[in-house]
Amino acid sequence: MGQHSPLNKDSSGTPSGGGGFSYSAADEEKRRGVRRMKATATGLLLFVAVVYVLAKWAQNSGAGAWTGYVAAAAEAGMVGALADWFAVTALFRRPLGLPIPHTAIIPTKKDQLGVSLGEFVGENFLSEAVVRQRLRAVGLGSRLGAWLAEPAHADRVTAELSTALRGALTVLRDSDVQAVVGEAITRRADAAEIAPGLGKTLDKVVADGGHHRVVDLVCVRAHDWLVEHADSVMDAVQGGAPGWTPRFVDKRVGERVYKELLRFVTEMRDMPEHPARGAIDRFLTDFAADLQSDSDTRARVERLKREVLGRGEVQDVIASAWSSVRAMIVSAAEDERSELRLRVRSALLSLGRRLATDPKLQLKVDGWVEDAAVYVVTTYRNEITSLITDTVAGWDAEHTSKKIEAHIGRDLQFIRINGTVVGSLAGLAIYAVSHALGG
Repeated sequence: MGQHSPLNKDSSGTPSGGGGFSYSAADEEKRRGVRRMKATATGLLLFVAVVYVLAKWAQNSGAGAWTGYVAAAAEAGMVGALADWFAVTALFRRPLGLPIPHTAIIPTKKDQLGVSLGEFVGENFLSEAVVRQRLRAVGLGSRLGAWLAEPAHADRVTAELSTALRGALTVLRDSDVQAVVGEAITRRADAAEIAPGLGKTLDKVVADGGHHRVVDLVCVRAHDWLVEHADSVMDAVQGGAPGWTPRFVDKRVGERVYKELLRFVTEMRDMPEHPARGAIDRFLTDFAADLQSDSDTRARVERLKREVLGRGEVQDVIASAWSSVRAMIVSAAEDERSELRLRVRSALLSLGRRLATDPKLQLKVDGWVEDAAVYVVTTYRNEITSLITDTVAGWDAEHTSKKIEAHIGRDLQFIRINGTVVGSLAGLAIYAVSHALGG
């Protein structure tokens, strides 16, 4: 995570920095612990990356719907791991050495952090232990559950959420959202090759005989059309005959061609084992294989896809999708009997009953609230005591960063690990909910 200049050493051989700052052997031992935790967090990131690749491979191989859940969890885990790696690294140095704003926070803002740290210590009534003790005594989880379990309260929360949703959708400019949605859909569709997927789908349809109904429908419609337009077919055949042939010959030929064509279509309609049907099966099977493996066929499909995406009508449909979705959501949010509001209300009542009766869930909620409160308190304290302020101000910035990292870096690496795990669980939950709502 970056290189550091060698530490200065005092007369006793102990590494030291400026302003009375000393870097002891105990600090070095802690740094070794930090490096071990970094390796663990990085290994977990590599693990979910490998799981993602294998899951996508299995998904593309048709292994089953479970691969989508695994891939979604692994992908979200990678995102969480990378985001938390950036956040932790940005505390002590510039990630990858890039001059990104608001990074290398401790070296560049050492004095300001010293002030914050001093006043936090001075006002220890806001320490983590005190905050957790006070919140634990409140029993927020059980109280919230009892409150939400009341239908009137669930109705109120549902109404407030609906109002907030409508307000958010009102603030958003349709033109901006449409542009973003259109660009995102077009970019995603343009980046993904569709021919192999179409080939696999077509191959499965043919293998299952799903195309037979389409062939049946075409044969029936073709037969009915020939019966209805017999004169037109015979006139077309006669019109293509050479001018030197007698008209009665042309008429006989037209009638013969029409009868043979009608007989052929009738036999295809009535005979499931007709040779022409077998030829169609073979053609579709070969076409499905070409879509998956033939480079020329895949290139043609990609060109056709780009031509379709580039058409103004298609872009208008994509851009207008947001308007339809927005209108649908707003309408559902305003209607008290809509499926959306009924589902939200039911979910809130169910959550309230569980919170009121499930001690394990209450502990989880209390833990989440405590963690959130501790994070807010410890992050946004702005003052420290003058003693800590003066001491930190005399420290060398780089050595200060190293010492602080040695003391808290191991715990910070747990953020990366937690980010990977929580990201995976969140990705799995979102994927599962999306499929459930979509179903």
